Amino acid sequence: MGVTIKDIAQRAGVSYSTVSRALNGIGSENGERRKRILKIAKEMGYVPNQAAIHLKLSRSYVIGLYFSTISKMTSPFVLHDVLTGVYSIVGSKYNIVVKGIDMHEPGTLNPSYYDGIIVLSQRTEDRAFMDEVLEKKIPMVVICRKVDIDAPNVTTDETKAMEKAMDYLIENGHRNICVIEGAPNLDSTRLRHIGWQNSARKHGLDPSAIPTVSGTYRYASGYQGAKLLLEYHPTALLCFNDEMAFGAREAIAEEGLKVPEDVSLIGFDNWDMSGYNSMRLTTVERSMSEIAKEGTRVLLRRIEDGVEDNSRTVLENRLIVRDTVRRME
Repeated sequence: MGVTIKDIAQRAGVSYSTVSRALNGIGSENGERRKRILKIAKEMGYVPNQAAIHLKLSRSYVIGLYFSTISKMTSPFVLHDVLTGVYSIVGSKYNIVVKGIDMHEPGTLNPSYYDGIIVLSQRTEDRAFMDEVLEKKIPMVVICRKVDIDAPNVTTDETKAMEKAMDYLIENGHRNICVIEGAPNLDSTRLRHIGWQNSARKHGLDPSAIPTVSGTYRYASGYQGAKLLLEYHPTALLCFNDEMAFGAREAIAEEGLKVPEDVSLIGFDNWDMSGYNSMRLTTVERSMSEIAKEGTRVLLRRIEDGVEDNSRTVLENRLIVRDTVRRME
């Protein structure tokens, strides 16, 4: 028998999948490590399996990246960070085709067009599309939203994360808090809503007595929501994402108030919003780039190595404390 990838992995002291990606030029592998693996392969007389090569040549080298919606994208930062994360793993080996599930015509998926599909799901209605992907036997990973489906899933615990954010406000002495939530039809909104309400109850506050408005996760809705909620004279605004928090900051300034001296402000996502102003926002970090990276790694293990791992991966959310929450005396 000839030398196999498994033999090379054993000699190099790395995993099978690491050797496979190095031999196939996947961009995520460390440059020096790849050179070492290729050197070992040459020394051992490794000859690629011709049947496997033929199979690879029949592939499209296209990965579909499907969002719940493109026409009503919650934030352009989501698209940017996810694409950045995906490309950092696949390098130039695969082309990424971005589409919206809301614009997909059921039954039209072509299994020969995609080597795999990444689904960034934000709605329960996306299930029909996922079922079609499974039916067509296209390798798939679902990111962002927890799903009960026969495919790997990469998420964060948004409920626990928003509970952390509300805890931080209350533990800093805030009781007169208002909330700017996100679009009501998205799972992220539902999960974050549960989180801040859990925190309020834990600290003896009545969630139904806390003024709340629904936004769209966009800057303008944060501004408009804050305009309404400032009538309640809150000491703090809890926003369901950073973009709305920066919109709220504009409304606060127009009222002649300051952050955090008059109104404390906390966001969610930890986007780079320095283009709006220099406010150092306290926020919860949910790195869509890291979620996309991990999802892409899982998908490539299936495409490149045939590893069918339907595991559920939950990445950590961190509270990033900066300058926008004042401690009440």
